[in-house]
Amino acid sequence: MRSTGIKKLYYSIREVSELTGVESHVLRFWEKEFSQLNPRRGRSGNRTYTERNIKVVLAIKDLLYGQKYTIRGAVERLKIDRSLWENQSIEGATSNIENPLVELQRMLVELKQLIEGDKTSNAGK
Repeated sequence: MRSTGIKKLYYSIREVSELTGVESHVLRFWEKEFSQLNPRRGRSGNRTYTERNIKVVLAIKDLLYGQKYTIRGAVERLKIDRSLWENQSIEGATSNIENPLVELQRMLVELKQLIEGDKTSNAGK
């Protein structure tokens, strides 16, 4: 997968969900539980996440799913140790965002190869 190399200032909740692998409804719940996770809201009320917010989401995800903390334990751990999310890298997460046209082109090339391969195998019959 190729990355577009474009760095955004703000991400929608859908984009953050795709980047982190955390469902949107879980992100909204986490906002209520974790004071460190506080995305801004635009005029229309839509959440806009910054890189800092994404780092916090990744740290929460690691604590809850990776290290098996409870919600209460993860809240306390993030309060005590800011480095959990401040030093978090989002490079791996943001590289998963691709231009939809690039992804579509890749899929079409794969489909074309499958069709051409099927034609050549049927030609000998």
